[in-house]
Amino acid sequence: MELRQLRYFTAVVEAGSLTAAAEVLRISQPPLSVAIAKLEREVGVPLLVRSSRGVEPTSAGSYLLEAGTRVLDDVDEIAAALRRFGTGAAGTVTLAAVPQLMWHRVPRLLRAHAAEVPDLEVRLVDPPPWTAIEMLSRRRVDLAAVVVAGHRRFAARHRPALDVLDWGEVPLVAVLPPDETEAPDPYPLRAFEGEQVLLPRRAAAVPSVPEEVEAAFRRHGVTPGSVRTVETLQAGLPLVEAGVARGILPDPDRASLARFDVVVRRLDPEPRPLRALVVSRPGADGDPGVTGLLRRIARDATRSNPG
Repeated sequence: MELRQLRYFTAVVEAGSLTAAAEVLRISQPPLSVAIAKLEREVGVPLLVRSSRGVEPTSAGSYLLEAGTRVLDDVDEIAAALRRFGTGAAGTVTLAAVPQLMWHRVPRLLRAHAAEVPDLEVRLVDPPPWTAIEMLSRRRVDLAAVVVAGHRRFAARHRPALDVLDWGEVPLVAVLPPDETEAPDPYPLRAFEGEQVLLPRRAAAVPSVPEEVEAAFRRHGVTPGSVRTVETLQAGLPLVEAGVARGILPDPDRASLARFDVVVRRLDPEPRPLRALVVSRPGADGDPGVTGLLRRIARDATRSNPG
């Protein structure tokens, strides 16, 4: 039994005659009659009662009409879903993003994107930046969002093996224990002189916070008392909340650190901002879901950095 036969049979029953169904199907009546007769032979039972008034389904025909309609509806739904995959309106995209982007920028992105393409599933993982790039290279994720220092050097190093999209500035801010609510805003960089400063672990593959903070200290002659290295940024924030250390950390959109029990201040003078980058494999435009998300990120970057 073929889908074409089911469609023909359903049209005949709904139209009430072979002639009327042929007009609906835009075919001539003889091929339609042959197709229905062939279907009856294949299933081994009459499906229609023919009379001068037209056709009526037999009991077997009524069963086939009900069951065939369900099948045809399922097929139409499958075809529509596949078309959504083809336009990027459905499917799955896996995004590896560093935690500081997960706290505000990624949710904002997904909220806007889901309003346009609610059937696209975006799966999230939050590895360190060097792991995110490795996962992308090994095809374990579709996109990697990282925060880097020296973004032009980073892009030149990874092209043409990877495509790099600039997702805008990420400012560095002073992050202080919660009892320092009276700290001035902006907070003088000089205040870190002799203090214990918390920094995430340095990664040569993805220069980021440590390199830029140390460069700022050198430019302005600031010598911290000690530097406490933590594996990741999210592992260091509890130490600041506990009052054990203070840090200079990225705060995307000046909103990501608001969820933590810390005091956040702009710095004076401000260090050079980091950049958020979204990295993809060349040829990602072959996946409409990935392409659509990249377009949304590009629009988001334009609005965040109109200059």
